[in-house]
Order: sequence, then C-alpha cells, then structure tokens
Amino acid sequence: MRTKVTLVLLLLNVALLAVIIYARREWQADQESARFSKRVLGNEAIGMNSLEITSEGKTQRIRLERPSDNAPWELKDPINWPANDFAVRRIIHELEFLEAETSFAVEGLAANGQSLADYGLKPSKLTLTFTRPAAVPGAPALTTRLEIGDTTKVGNRLYVLSPDGKKVHVVGRSLAESLVVGMEELRTDTLFTIPVFEVRSLGMQNAAPAPRVRLRRDGSQWAFEAPIVTRSNKAPTEVVISGLNRLRAVDFLTAAQVAESGLDKPVMRVTVEGNSRRETLLVGRVYPVKITPKKDDSKKDPAPATSYYARMEDRTQVFVTTIPDSLFETLRRAQETLREPRILDFDPGLVTTVSLGAPGQRDPLVLRRNDTTGWQIVPALGGPALAADTTLITHLLQRLALLTVASPGPGESGYLRDAPSDAEIENFGFNLPQREITLTLAPVAAATGGLAAPRRLTLQIGASSLQGGTLQARVLGQSFIYAVAADTLNSLPVAPLFYRDRTVRTLPEGARITGIKLMANAAPEQPLVNLSLAEGQTWDDALTSETEVRRTALKTVLANLTTLRAKQFVTDAFTTTTIVDGQPTPWKYALEATLALGGAADTQQKSVTTLQIAERSGGGAQLAGSAEFGVVFSVEQTLLDALWLLTYGARDPGPPAAPVVPAVPTAPAVLATPEAPVVPAVSAATELPALPSPVTVVPVAAP
Repeated sequence: MRTKVTLVLLLLNVALLAVIIYARREWQADQESARFSKRVLGNEAIGMNSLEITSEGKTQRIRLERPSDNAPWELKDPINWPANDFAVRRIIHELEFLEAETSFAVEGLAANGQSLADYGLKPSKLTLTFTRPAAVPGAPALTTRLEIGDTTKVGNRLYVLSPDGKKVHVVGRSLAESLVVGMEELRTDTLFTIPVFEVRSLGMQNAAPAPRVRLRRDGSQWAFEAPIVTRSNKAPTEVVISGLNRLRAVDFLTAAQVAESGLDKPVMRVTVEGNSRRETLLVGRVYPVKITPKKDDSKKDPAPATSYYARMEDRTQVFVTTIPDSLFETLRRAQETLREPRILDFDPGLVTTVSLGAPGQRDPLVLRRNDTTGWQIVPALGGPALAADTTLITHLLQRLALLTVASPGPGESGYLRDAPSDAEIENFGFNLPQREITLTLAPVAAATGGLAAPRRLTLQIGASSLQGGTLQARVLGQSFIYAVAADTLNSLPVAPLFYRDRTVRTLPEGARITGIKLMANAAPEQPLVNLSLAEGQTWDDALTSETEVRRTALKTVLANLTTLRAKQFVTDAFTTTTIVDGQPTPWKYALEATLALGGAADTQQKSVTTLQIAERSGGGAQLAGSAEFGVVFSVEQTLLDALWLLTYGARDPGPPAAPVVPAVPTAPAVLATPEAPVVPAVSAATELPALPSPVTVVPVAAP
C-alpha cells in the first residue's frame, strides 16, 4: 500500500514539474514577444556599415563608415580619421535595443489640434541615417532614417519618429546622451596603433639629403639595415616606439590652414611596420600657435615639447601633434642615438683564448682557459704554462664586453667613421695599434646541427693626434671606427706578471710552521725574532710571553707564510739586490720559516724557506724576493704592517707629546728715570735685547 502511494506522489510531482516548465516557457515567450514589440527598430540597426548624424540648424554633419564587418569604424565627415570604436559601438547598441515606453499614431495628432512640430519632430532636433547591406548580393543597401525630437515635459524622456513616419515613440534619454557627443569623443586621438611587441621594423627619413634610416627586429634584438648594417641598441629603440605610440593629435586643421604646413616636403617621415600593417607619420613645420598640454598630476614638470603640423601618409587630414624634444632629437639622429654603443659583441663565458699585443712586444701575451685548472699564461718561448689569476681575467673580459663608444668632445659623435679610407685608417694610428686584442670563442651548436667553427674577434686600439690625443678603436673585418675613453689602455695591460696568479706558495696538507726567524742581513747574529715550537707546543702557547702588539704581528706573519700571496709581481727572476728609491740596494731583512712536512714527530722532514725583505719604499710598498720560487714581488698590506711592527716597533716613539706652553711670571712694573725711556719688564728666561749704552734700567718697587 505504501509503495502505491509513493508511486502516485512521484507521478504527480513529475506532472507538476512538466506543467511548470511548459508554463515558464510560454511565459518567457510572451515576455520576449512583448519586449520585441516595444522595439522601435527591427533588424534595420543590425549589421549597419554607415551612420550619419545631422543636427538641426547645423550644416555640418558627422558621417561614420566601415568597409567590412571586421574593419574598424572611420570618420569620413567632417574629418577623415579613425573613429573611437567604443563611442560608435555605444550608439549602435542604443539603436539595436531602443525600446518605446509608449507610442501614439501620427494621424491622430491633427484631431487633437497638434502636429509633429509640437514634439520637435518637424524639423527634428537630430536625424540619424544609417545603412546596412542588402540580403541579396548586388542589391542596393537598405537605408533607415530616424528622427529625434524634444524631451518630454514630465519624466525626462525623448520623442522619436518611427522610420516609416507613422508613430511617435517615447524613449529613454540614453540614446540622446550617446548621440550628443563632440568630435573629441567620436574620434580616436592616437596616431600609431601597432604595439611594441608587434613592431617588426622602424624607419626614419629626415629632409633631403639626409639618408634613410631603417631598423629591423632580428629575434629578440634590433639591427640597422640602412644606411649601414650594424647592431642597434634594443632598449632605446623600443623606448622610441613606445614614445611614438604615446603621440596624440591635439588639433585638426581645415583646408585653408594646410598651406603653411610644409607637408609637401616633410622635415621627417617615421614609419612603423607590424604584422601585415604599416603606419607612416609625416612631420611638417613647427606649428606657430603654442599648445598647452593637458595637466598631468604625475608630472609636475613635463618634458619640453614642440607642436608640429603632421599627417598620416594614408590620410589627407592634416592635424597638429606635440612631440617631446628629446624624442624628436633621437629620431633626427637615429643613426647614432639608436646604435649599439658596445664595440664588441660576445659572451665572456665563451672565450677560450685571449691574445694581447702592444708596440715593441715581440710576441703577444696569450691567456688560455683550461677546463680543469682554470686560466693559464702561455709562455711565448715554450715551457710550462703559469697559473693565471681568474678574477683578473674575468675583469678583463668584462671590460672588453662593456667597452663603449665615448664622445671625443662636447657635441661630437663617438662614431668617427663608418667607411674610412686607407689614409684615415693610418691617421687614426691603426698601422701601429697601441693594443691588438684577439678573442677566440668556443664553438656553439649550429642551427643545422653539430658545432659551428670557433669565432675570432680582433680589437685594435690606436692613438691619433688628430683627435686631441684620444683613442680610437675598430674591430677587424668591420669598417667602423669609434672613439673610446683616453684611459682605455690603462685597463688593458699586456705584462704577463700582471695576470699571474697572486698565490706564491701554499703549504701542503699536513705541513706546518715550527719555527720563525727575522733578522737584519747586516747583523744576522742579533735576530729581531727567533721562535721555535717545542714538542707538542702550539703557537698560541709559544707567543704567550710576547706583548699584545707583537703577538698580533707574529700571528699575521705566520698566516701570510702559510699562504704566501703577492700584492703585485715585479719580476719573475730573483736578484741579490732590489730597487729602493730608484737605487740598487741589497735586501735589508731575511725572514726564515722552518717547515715540518707531516708524519710522526720523529720522522717529520724539516725544511727551511727564506724570504728576503727590502727596506720599506712607501706607505703601501715593500718588496720581497724568494730564490726558491724565483720571484720578486710586493707584499700584501697585512704582512707589510706586521713586518713594520717587528722591525721598527721598538723604536717607534709613539705619537708626539702635546706642546707645553710655559707660564709667564708676573714681573713688577719698571719705571724709567726722567733721563731714560720706558722699558717693559721681562722674565729671567727671556733673553734681554741689547740696549743703547746711554739707557739705564733701574728696578723700582711697585706703588
């Protein structure tokens, strides 16, 4: 019984749901029918391709057209210019969904003593005329005319005459608000519409006889195609394109104003090409009327700018645009301002060999990278390679990668010649360059597979008196000559010792210093320091009896002897004398270190290493030499300071004492006899000046 009741209830629910769905569908159909019945326009506004707006009492009209469904709207009258797509679509939307709140027949107006003129419809305040293509190809377009009259006295509505002229509809004011707009709202003010990421080429042409400049995007980089083929600086190039996209048309000129524009011979032509589209701006003379730019709160002091006559190449409409002076100057000198200022184009990480040559040098200095041991100095006459300082060579490659063009003088270009003659090459000093640097780069994977051949770049730096003593640079295989900073040679030394690894010696693992001795070579029997470690003793224990100053200095010496580093190498051969203050001088001191080379205490091998020390030759210069390693070098500052404390610390008088001003005792007044002049009193410590013989000094008690 319960099952039957449940089934009956379920069937009733299904039936009720079906009734509700059917009723809702009927209700929606009625609502949709009622809504469409209120529409003023049917399909006339759908797919329109032209729209004309005419105002009462005005001869000027606004006409908009679009050549196809997907094409943007354009203004054809009163100016030929792209339309504001948003404003036009708003008007079309209002027309497509225009609904009447109430309507009445025109033929009944006369019976009530009224006419269309009472509603502002004869003549009408606004007239809309729009067309749409016919359904049959080749047939004439369908034209619809809609007249708009006054506003209602109550409710702020609008009277509209139907296209067939038989009914007057009362509609909302949103239609009028979308139509009553100025030209500023209906037109777009942008000139270039191609975004930066889409731009494929950029061209500039100044007034004749200036050459045409053209840049093209090559992957992620930019390059010049004309008038020379070279690299372009990516960042300034894209900044220029962004600046062009920010240009606006600030005013439009009539035919009578065009005569003075100078656009028959434009002073500049700028072309931007994108994907299957191209836009060209012609810039004429300076506009004589000063145009105040719109206030921009984000810029209190806007950049200086100048207004020019201008025209887009594919349009006849002449307008005024304001171009920032910096952008105009960059475009005018694009061959220099957009050019890549870096002279060499390479990746420092791919360099495998560096060759540096200079005048008077028989063989170039060769630095080669070893994947296992790092950079090495290759001897010119053969022999084992020397370890090079990787940090110094990394800095050298970075300086070469960042070597940029420098202006030789105010207002002068650092791009000296793009196609020099043989005589100019000689005058710039390239017949005997001050530096010739060749970089060999590791091969990279070719596009067709495999490895490409290694690439070589050779940089030459010349000196010429013709350029005021500045330096010039060029890359072999390229025709360009650049000006570079006058101190460039200082950052490109060719001495092998400069690039040598600064580490002279590092104690092997397990070795330690067990004794240290510092003595003057003139008196070796009286050492300044003579310390040795006892069995099981550490240096902390051995130095407990020393003063704090000497203990610190000795620990510094021990640390420097453990890893001996040169501040700078002087020569790669040890000599018995060294140069101090320009004179050959014997070594002043000897620093001996006793080394224990690992193993048990009773089997340890002992060795003594000696470092000769010269007299200190400056505030930060003191030379040292080692016959064992065959070098003479300047020691690092920490070792220099420690040696000073150990050699001269005992004789250091310390800071000068403050000067003592002696007290002047009070002396009694001295009176002179009537026959003698007045002489001031002096203390006993003051030397009395010689006096003429007739004068007599008589001490008199004070009153």
